[in-house]
Amino acid sequence: MQLESMYQEIILDHYRNPHNKGLREPHHGEAHHINPTCGDEITLRVRLEPAGGSLDGSATVADVSYDSMGCSISQASASVLTDLLIGRTVDDGMRVLAEFTELMHSKGQGEPDEDVLEDAVAFAGVSKYPARIKCALLAWMAWKDATAQSLETEKEGAS
Repeated sequence: MQLESMYQEIILDHYRNPHNKGLREPHHGEAHHINPTCGDEITLRVRLEPAGGSLDGSATVADVSYDSMGCSISQASASVLTDLLIGRTVDDGMRVLAEFTELMHSKGQGEPDEDVLEDAVAFAGVSKYPARIKCALLAWMAWKDATAQSLETEKEGAS
């Protein structure tokens, strides 16, 4: 029970003191997602730093900013996402996304890798509640789409 209490504190702390909230310029991609089940919303922006002159999987996630409204889970998840992904390569970020998505679909049976997920392990209990999984994944899906948009824009500009 102590671990669950600590996880709740992490979520509440990120909810009360969100990191990287507020849309910033410049950005390469932007996605707006809504959870139709509960009405949570997020607009998320991504700025990538090219590696070797072009934006691809080896590009660094230089910035992630967002504006959102919704429940404590969706808000805290967005904050945790920014802490986890800023400074990583796009490929590393996609691996973290895959690990988090797997945790969210584990129905409370997953063994999260704290070395990979860091504070995101706090959402392990959320996976027991199907209605809350979309809340936790909202920002992550927006990041995936904004990043894909960033990479696509680069490809179009190169051709």
